[in-house]
Amino acid sequence: MKIEHIAMYVNDMERARDFFVKYLGAVSNDGYHNKKTDFRSYFLSFGDGARLEIMSKPQMADEEKVFARTGYIHIAFSVGSKEKVDLLTKQMKADGYEVLSGPRITGDGYYESCIVGVEGNQIELTI
Repeated sequence: MKIEHIAMYVNDMERARDFFVKYLGAVSNDGYHNKKTDFRSYFLSFGDGARLEIMSKPQMADEEKVFARTGYIHIAFSVGSKEKVDLLTKQMKADGYEVLSGPRITGDGYYESCIVGVEGNQIELTI
């Protein structure tokens, strides 16, 4: 078994797509649009592992994203090195994204940082 893809609804699909392309090296497909329902989506590939589907449709609920809650809480990206974690964290912070933690070694031995990424969704960067 493997996770094939993860999906998330967003309000601004182009901004979300650009975030994952710019910072995490995603490659996007050309997108899909169902003209009958106005549902839209992009599939983003990251070289190895699961893809991310970003989606949008009219009249979506957009509740406040509380960080300590049940349900899916973050997406973690292995970026390959401690230096890359540091660099991406610094770059995202300089671009106005909030750094929640790190870079640091966690109690269970991971080197990581956690950023509030596009539309308030948590992105974890790890080696």
